[in-house]
Amino acid sequence: MTQKPLFAFIVCMLCYLLGGTASTLMSVYLPVAIPELLQRTPTEQELGEIGAYLSSSSIFGWMIGGLVLGVVSDKIGRIKTLAFATALYGFFTLLVVFVHDWQVLLIYRFFTGMGIGGVLLVSTVYISEIWKENNRPVILGILAVAFPVGIVLSGGLNVFFDYWKDAFWLGILPLILSVITLFFLPESEKWKQMQRLDNQIFKSLFLQENRRSLFYGSAIFGSVLVGLWGIFSWLPTWVQSLLGNTSDGQTERGLTMILLGVGGIVGGGLSGFLIQKLGAIKTLILTFAGCILACGILFLTNTQFSKIIYAEMAFLTLFLGISQGALSSYIPALFPVNIRATATGFCFNIARFFTATAVFFVGNLVSFFGGFSNALLSFSAFFVLAIIATFYANKLNES
Repeated sequence: MTQKPLFAFIVCMLCYLLGGTASTLMSVYLPVAIPELLQRTPTEQELGEIGAYLSSSSIFGWMIGGLVLGVVSDKIGRIKTLAFATALYGFFTLLVVFVHDWQVLLIYRFFTGMGIGGVLLVSTVYISEIWKENNRPVILGILAVAFPVGIVLSGGLNVFFDYWKDAFWLGILPLILSVITLFFLPESEKWKQMQRLDNQIFKSLFLQENRRSLFYGSAIFGSVLVGLWGIFSWLPTWVQSLLGNTSDGQTERGLTMILLGVGGIVGGGLSGFLIQKLGAIKTLILTFAGCILACGILFLTNTQFSKIIYAEMAFLTLFLGISQGALSSYIPALFPVNIRATATGFCFNIARFFTATAVFFVGNLVSFFGGFSNALLSFSAFFVLAIIATFYANKLNES
């Protein structure tokens, strides 16, 4: 292995990591950012509705970035697209420092999500094309762990910066990385050899034998993603609601985001060993059941904040982390090799459309269910759907 692939991996990992931070930074600061932008204290329902708009906007952008910039990278190259996507989320993260109303923030979060969606896809494809085959799965696993590390960083920034806008100066770093990417990273030789997509791939994608796998793959990943983001995006705000007026919540919200990231890191690392021991189907079903149990414990037993919540959140985020690692292995295996990358990208990004749509209604759910606890608990129902879809997908593969 030459020094160039190693340097390229480090740059891609930093782009990936900061994408994790940029994607979650607004969630951790939401309870203090919205009152400032509104110039008044919002009701719980208002906070839920505005937060839902912001989360949905980001995820819609993520979906479009994953779909559109993936195609763009096949046309103009991995490096140019990766540099553009990194600059995109860095620029619009930086603009938050100067925002004065939440409607403009909505636009900024969309383009931030678009850049992050592009970075996660293109960096993974790029590293898979330049890295040696014998240890490629290991290096891609390390790359994936960078995202939850970025989530931990967002929690750390919340603890470090008292004023929420100061944390968004973080956007300068992706802008610097985009310049390094454009001028110092080598283009993929495999992309140079295959600059045109084979249209036969898209024809094969929707053949009868693959349509069911596309449906079940999208259903499983989509259900988990809706449950994960519906809960994940709102945990800091839920913590703040339990604190009431007893604390400004800065430390508690920061520790919440750190736990979310740590759960992703540990769970993602365990997922491969669990699949080797139990198999993919048993691992997924047990993991989804664990998510349901953890949600019940967390949201049904706490009416005010106490330190036990940290342990219960760690229990939940461990299962969420395992689910993401296991799905990254399971979903591609549903498809034949010749369409595996295209089909997996389809499942992942179509799922984000449903996720953004579901998260959009969190504000209404807060009002309907009478508070954040019941609203977030309702999202655990999507893990039940994931179990059902996994069961039927397994039946399809056995037949």
